[in-house]
Order: sequence, then C-alpha cells, then structure tokens
Amino acid sequence: MSQMGAADFKAHCLQVMEQVRRTRREVVITKRGVPVAKLVPADPPKKLVLGALAGKLTSGGGLGDIVASPLSDQEWKAIEQERNAQWDRWMKEPLPERKRGRGRR
Repeated sequence: MSQMGAADFKAHCLQVMEQVRRTRREVVITKRGVPVAKLVPADPPKKLVLGALAGKLTSGGGLGDIVASPLSDQEWKAIEQERNAQWDRWMKEPLPERKRGRGRR
C-alpha cells in the first residue's frame, strides 16, 4: 500500500487509477499527512456463463404456469359479468347534489 498527497493525486489521478487497476494495490490519499481516502481496485466483473443457472431454478412450490391463465374461461366470464353489473348499477345512481356555498359569482 502506498500513500500520496491530495495535490499529487489530483495532478496524476488517471495514471494512479490505472496503476491501481493494473497492480491491484491500494493507494491511500492524504491531506497534510492525514489519510482521508483510500483508492482500492474494483472487484473484477463476474463472467456470466451460458447455462450457469441450469438446475438451480424450479417451477415447484406452487408456482403456476406463467403463460396459462390461473382461472378457467367460465370463471373469467363470471368475473366479467359481475364487473359489468357493478358498472351498470354505478351508472344508474344519481349524482350527489352540489352544495351551493359562497363561491365565485
């Protein structure tokens, strides 16, 4: 692990970042000799391998088919009829009376 002053780091930031990436060694940045930050190498990206999750995911545990409907056609029709009936009842209800108060005239 090496140390460098904030002014030096500011002047050579990109080169220091590249050195840390290449050597994978930390650099401590100091201000007036007091450590204020640490530049550490990032974790290397994990490579995704095709088929890495093979056998890890199952459709068990009560999960249904994501394509098929959880309800039968008859159940959907019953729900639709109830919704339509509720809509018809709502549309037949009279609108509430508007209160006439002090407002714009």
